[in-house]
Amino acid sequence: MFHSPKILPFYMTYPLPLFYEEEDAVMRDLEYLQEMYPREARRYQQKVARLLDRFDYDGSVIYDDFPDRLAVYKIAQDIMAVIEQEEKEAEREIAPEKLPQITEIVHILLCNEIYKRRRTKGNGIVQF
Repeated sequence: MFHSPKILPFYMTYPLPLFYEEEDAVMRDLEYLQEMYPREARRYQQKVARLLDRFDYDGSVIYDDFPDRLAVYKIAQDIMAVIEQEEKEAEREIAPEKLPQITEIVHILLCNEIYKRRRTKGNGIVQF
């Protein structure tokens, strides 16, 4: 018995372009909202993004299925040490009482940046 192939509607034959548009919209929203961060947070976010480039390579812990909490904490501490050094060189030392708050902000910004990079690794397709 001969079965004719099922004919798919046009909109179902190429579903990926819609996925890319959706992914682009998510990233645009995220970047737009990041522009609304307070000035200090924006400055730290830019530093975190720049410093995370050292950890952005194939096989990096930031692309593990379940990144190790201790490894992410260590990356945050390394980034914080560089930020403290840069602030000292720019003669804008961080007040000791503000250090715990800034460390937490940097850790949050790091997790956010890791999420963003994991989402966009490889042509905008989710690569978890």
